[in-house]
Order: sequence, then C-alpha cells, then structure tokens
Amino acid sequence: MNTAVLFDFDGVVIDTETQYSVFWHRLGLEDLGMDDLDIRIKGETLTHIYDTFWPGMKERQAEITAALDRFEQQMTFDFIPGVLAFMDNLRRHRVPMAVVTSSNDKKMAAVRRVHPDLDRLFDRILTAEMFTASKPAPDCFLLGMQVLGSEPHTTWVFEDSFNGLRAGMASGANVVGLATTHPREAIAPLCHAVIDDFRGFTYEKMLRVKKQ
Repeated sequence: MNTAVLFDFDGVVIDTETQYSVFWHRLGLEDLGMDDLDIRIKGETLTHIYDTFWPGMKERQAEITAALDRFEQQMTFDFIPGVLAFMDNLRRHRVPMAVVTSSNDKKMAAVRRVHPDLDRLFDRILTAEMFTASKPAPDCFLLGMQVLGSEPHTTWVFEDSFNGLRAGMASGANVVGLATTHPREAIAPLCHAVIDDFRGFTYEKMLRVKKQ
C-alpha cells in the first residue's frame, strides 16, 4: 500500500493558532467590526483573506502584510506535543510525508529561522504559492497526493481548522482532526477521527482510521 501522510502546519505541526487568533481577532474588530474574523479565516491563504475581506484595498492589504510580518517575527514556533515522535514512527515505516499549508514562503522562512532543520523532517513542504484555490477546496491536498505518489484511499490528512478539514474530506483522503484549535465536538462531524494531539499516536493507530 502506497501510504502517505499530509500535514497541515499551523495547529497541526506547530502550535501557532492561538497566537494568530490574537492578531486576526484584533484586526477584525478594528477594521471590520467583526468579532469572529479569526475563526472565519483559519486555513485560508492570505490572498483569499484579502479578496474576501479587503477586496481591492491594496494599500490596506500592504499595511496588514507588514504588520503580520512583524508579528510573525515575535511568534514562538513550538511543536505540537507528540508530533516529532509520530513522524519518527512514520519514517521507520517508510511513509512519505508532506506539509500542505495555506501559509506563504515568507512565513515559512520565519519558521526556518527557529527550526533550521525543518525541511529535513518532511519529503516536501507545499505552500500557498503552489496552489490557486484556498481551503476548503481540496486542490492543495490533491497536489500533495500527486507529489507523494499516493491515492486518496492511501492518504491520511491531519488538520485542525474547519476549512482544512473540509478540504481533506473533499479530497477523498482519510482525515484525522486535531482538537488543538476547535473543540472535539465541533470538528468531529468533519473528519473520520479526532485526537487531542499526537502523544501516543502511532502508524498502526493511524491505519485504523479509515473513511467508510
């Protein structure tokens, strides 16, 4: 079986979602009078966020991008508990792995400054520049399957956001939701299994998660 694993990044590999929520929540209140912008935009590319909430406002978009760049320079990029051990377990079983993220190359460069060995952990890192349709469209995960040479039924997707989970399900993959960003009961209808984090999770347990 040509098994492959596709990881979302924020909230799945790296614990950043609570930090991003602070940034986007404040911006939503100040710019749009919205108190749930941080929830609405999770899993979406920056381009899609701008097109949806700041359409045609190039000057304001540039200001937000600059503010986001400054914010990311101050962020901590801690690994989700258990993810490195789980990835070691997958590697021992020769399972190819890729990151499929809505983050852009500039953001990933900030992560690499903290974790210079990041690229050695994965076979590929696919960023927002590599696909046009934002999650919940499945394009990013379908690209991941193409890159790793797997089929939907032999691919496992790990996601935490509503949009990301919907994208994983739409791709036809086996989807595991992480309750790192939203409560278990909120994401359970959008995936085939829910875990709190990767502690104690193994390749064998992953294989038991299958779509019906």
